[in-house]
Amino acid sequence: MTDSSNSVRQQVREKYAEAALAVVETGTTGCCSNKGRRSCDPITTDLYSSIEKGLIPEKAVLASLGCGNPTALIELRAGETVLDLGSGGGIDVLLSASRVGPTGKAYGLDMTDEMLALARENQRQAGATNVEFLKGEIENIPLSDNSVDVIISNCVINLSADKDRVLAGAFRVLKPGGRFAVSDVVVRGAVPEEVRKNMLLWAGCIAGALEDSDYAARLAKAGFDDISIEPTRVYNIEDARNFLADSGVDVDLIAPLVKDKFVSAFIRATKPKQSCCGPTCCTPVQIAAKE
Repeated sequence: MTDSSNSVRQQVREKYAEAALAVVETGTTGCCSNKGRRSCDPITTDLYSSIEKGLIPEKAVLASLGCGNPTALIELRAGETVLDLGSGGGIDVLLSASRVGPTGKAYGLDMTDEMLALARENQRQAGATNVEFLKGEIENIPLSDNSVDVIISNCVINLSADKDRVLAGAFRVLKPGGRFAVSDVVVRGAVPEEVRKNMLLWAGCIAGALEDSDYAARLAKAGFDDISIEPTRVYNIEDARNFLADSGVDVDLIAPLVKDKFVSAFIRATKPKQSCCGPTCCTPVQIAAKE
């Protein structure tokens, strides 16, 4: 692991630990409890319905720092095993567990002790017996090969400095025919290098985002097919200003350059049921038309 990767991981770990503690200690959302987390507020708001919020403990909702609602966009079946990469306070794990039922299993994987403690308390309050939270890094998934039916994630893969390793690990643990269904931030077009380099923005969900075509290509390289990327929200100029607030960059200069470049998207892919045997047997990538 490179020094750069370790630095990114430590930055993310610190910010998400801070967010978890804000929920536990103050009962406020980790995103806006201090100015250092303002950058993710435009991404994380209004993602879950009132019905979904009513199914889980309040602190699981408050600790949600995602950019979408992957459980609402993927069919989960009774008896399936689901893995949430970067599970945070557990909101998507608990929602998944209720859908796969007592014969299914929902795993959450997170590297942050504070988030894991919060997630396990939320699990206890929810009475979810088919849930297990694991400590680990999404680049090193601690599950066996071909053991998971569905992988979900909510605005976490973009935070990794080694996305190819994440996607390769996801492919490994999925069963043949298993589904990859994540919400993530992607980029449409070039982004100023100043944004890419700013470490604070890694933990604010945007600096590590891939271009949509690059994301699709990396999924294909990992072995996935049936790849599609569907935009769910395009961030406007005011959102861009909020992303960049307190980051140390020149907001007036940079905000217009990132306008409409960052998009929350639902990214789907499938692990083939059998190895691809020729140049025509794999489904081409589908990227939704730019709005």
